[in-house]
Amino acid sequence: MPPVALVHSRDAALSRNNKAVADTAGVNKSSSDTAFQVLDRAAHAAMAHATLGLSPAALGGAFFDWWVHLVFSPGKQADLARQAITGAADNFAFAAQSASDSPGDPSEHALPHDERFRAPDWRAFPFNVCAHNFLSIERWWEAATTNVRGVSEGHDDMANFTARQLLDTVAPSNFIGTNPEVLARTRAESGANLARGYANLIADLTRARSGTPPRGTEAFKVGEKVAVTPGKVVLRTRLAEIIQYAPATDRVHPEPIVIVPAWIMKYYILDLSPANSLVKFLTQQGFTVFMVSWKNPGAEDRDVGFDDYRTEGVLPAIKVATAITGARKVHAVGYCLGGTLLAITAAAMARDGDERLASLSLFAAQVDFTEAGEMMLFINESQVEFLEDMMWERGYLDSRQMAGAFQISRSNDMIWSRSIHDYLMGEQSFPIDLMAWNADATRMPFRMHSQYLRSLFLNNDLAEGRFEVAGRPVALPDIRLPLFAVSTERDHVAPWHSVFKLHLLTEAPITFVLTNGGHNAGILSEPGHPHRHFRMAVREHGETYNDPEKWRAEHVPNEGSWWPAWSTWLAARSGEPVPPPPLGDASAGFAAIEDAPGRYVFMK
Repeated sequence: MPPVALVHSRDAALSRNNKAVADTAGVNKSSSDTAFQVLDRAAHAAMAHATLGLSPAALGGAFFDWWVHLVFSPGKQADLARQAITGAADNFAFAAQSASDSPGDPSEHALPHDERFRAPDWRAFPFNVCAHNFLSIERWWEAATTNVRGVSEGHDDMANFTARQLLDTVAPSNFIGTNPEVLARTRAESGANLARGYANLIADLTRARSGTPPRGTEAFKVGEKVAVTPGKVVLRTRLAEIIQYAPATDRVHPEPIVIVPAWIMKYYILDLSPANSLVKFLTQQGFTVFMVSWKNPGAEDRDVGFDDYRTEGVLPAIKVATAITGARKVHAVGYCLGGTLLAITAAAMARDGDERLASLSLFAAQVDFTEAGEMMLFINESQVEFLEDMMWERGYLDSRQMAGAFQISRSNDMIWSRSIHDYLMGEQSFPIDLMAWNADATRMPFRMHSQYLRSLFLNNDLAEGRFEVAGRPVALPDIRLPLFAVSTERDHVAPWHSVFKLHLLTEAPITFVLTNGGHNAGILSEPGHPHRHFRMAVREHGETYNDPEKWRAEHVPNEGSWWPAWSTWLAARSGEPVPPPPLGDASAGFAAIEDAPGRYVFMK
């Protein structure tokens, strides 16, 4: 194809995408859709409710792609047959050995984070054989659903993920008769554990049907046990409340910190219990902290777009922070989707000559979306349209769909392990503050979520310089601020390899941290938290690129929390401490409205 044709093809594709966003985002149900389109949307929405938002076409297309290419791959078939024969022989040898006086340990063949078969009871015959055979089948399906020549990478990942989820449902650990730990407990208690487990199951089903929060979450009331760091709401917009926290030291650094959490979550994950509150930690280090607390949108907010969160949340927070403290610049911090929004805001500010940012810190935040987390494996054009039709009906993406996707992406930890613990062992699960926060879910506006899925995830417009703010594209290379980026080793939402791509998208100096834990637990890494470590290194301006795995191999883990290292980094880029500013400033137009945590955090 000649170059001119390529340009026209690209422009046509962008035009189609822009039209799709315009057609799907913010369109009233009674406006431009024809009667036939409305009928299609309604049918898709009804199906989406039945499938928890998963498009059968997206899943079917992935498996058809995998199956067709596997059928026409005789070499792959031969290799799978060889592995099946080898696996069967290994299973037979393991069973023969275990039936003798030398029982084997099936967990030797488990993945590093698979804890299902590591208890000593699983080494007894015949349970070890059962577990060993299951793990052998799991390895075979792993080989069958990966590296099939010709299958698209996205479909390959979808087929592999789905196969793992289906296999997990029939794991021997999930059933009474094949789980030696459950059998031992049942014998010891004469079945009382099963009676308690049945009562737990009925209680959970009743709560789920009535919409009541999970058992135990009532112990973590917002404003009483969590989100208790003293502060004042100093501004309220239609989408956000801006909270200023009270100082905890006699003197503070002159540059305030403005934190932008994701609106897919309640802000107080960063202000949980006093022992693990990042906000409290920062105030104790001599920083003035401002927090954006997002409104939980409803059907009336269906036309709220992605950029509204910038103009109604991020920019007002920066304005408030500079006005109350008198500082010329702020340290901006973004978490998850809030970090993506903050990167967009910083690029737009750089483009427009706005110099109010002293530094930029991004926690588990993607700016390049070519490597998806497991929660996003099924997102393609078909799935996006399916979700849009579901959101079109309600005006938002329901929190239950997002919670379901989160649980499925970590089914062993979030579903099966808990089911065994609560329903087979008959034990009570007592939530911690993080689990209670996780149950306090939020919604996503129709227009915003559609724009996010299309512009950022499907088209990767931000990383490729096409994402527009105020009618003009923004470019990440325009960001020349000191950057502090935190990623986590087991992040299923923003994989750390994806977060690491920030090194390719800006020449600014980057201090990159890789900490253990997941998307949330890795960020909540207060000093004194057991079993925490992190790697940290600085890429200065002009240094050559280092690939992520080589980077990890070259940097030794530091034991403990990364919070003090970040605090030191911020302090080094701040002025000499001064007396703390007032809580709110009526003369600047930002009087204290009410005590933290404000009103928006309580919206259900």
